[in-house]
Amino acid sequence: MFKIGICDDEDMFINVLKENLERYAKETNQEFSFFVYHDGSELLHEYQTDFDLIFMDIKMEKLNGLKTAEEIRRMDSTVGLVFLTSLKQYVWKGYEYNAVNYLLKPIKYGILKMELDRYFERYQGKNEPYISFANANGKYKVLYKNLCYAETDKRNVMLHFEGQKQIIYKSMKEISTLLEKQPQFARCHQSFMVNLSFVKGIEGLELILTTGDRLPISQPKRKEFMIKMTDYWGDML
Repeated sequence: MFKIGICDDEDMFINVLKENLERYAKETNQEFSFFVYHDGSELLHEYQTDFDLIFMDIKMEKLNGLKTAEEIRRMDSTVGLVFLTSLKQYVWKGYEYNAVNYLLKPIKYGILKMELDRYFERYQGKNEPYISFANANGKYKVLYKNLCYAETDKRNVMLHFEGQKQIIYKSMKEISTLLEKQPQFARCHQSFMVNLSFVKGIEGLELILTTGDRLPISQPKRKEFMIKMTDYWGDML
């Protein structure tokens, strides 16, 4: 079942798009569930991190599609975005937010089918392991491969990913149990869990990451950590 979001302020267009998507689903033996929003702010307020694909009008009165896409990409780097527009001059702006493509209104079924065929041919969203969470800043979906490290933040944990950091309301014990199921993560310190693919080098009891960050290695965990890192790097060769 693929979760499809539609964000547009024209009900007539929404109905036509849904009909075309249902036709495509029937022809390709797929299942779609639809979630309709009439404004970008409504979509963001009710955003679901397990969306697979979102069709979004660029020009909406309250919060336009480009501003909405900017916020979505801050929360979710993987969801497919297809921009809808009747104005060609907006097209290239859409690609700044890693859009799958754009569709010019009115949409022809043949064009829609071609874009969906291309999308599903390279679609891997459901196969990529990720962590999703919510905090006071919003809802987030982060691929494990993009999660750089986790650090204790009082009773919670701060996750560092894709140039930002966000709090997750779980203990380090809970997070380490979750991350240890992924082969690229290791505990280097009581307060830190690191993605080994981001490790650039080691200086004494410090890890140097590709991001420029430096993390401590505690003496009690050093031996176990070095074994895991050596095994991981060996598997990568």
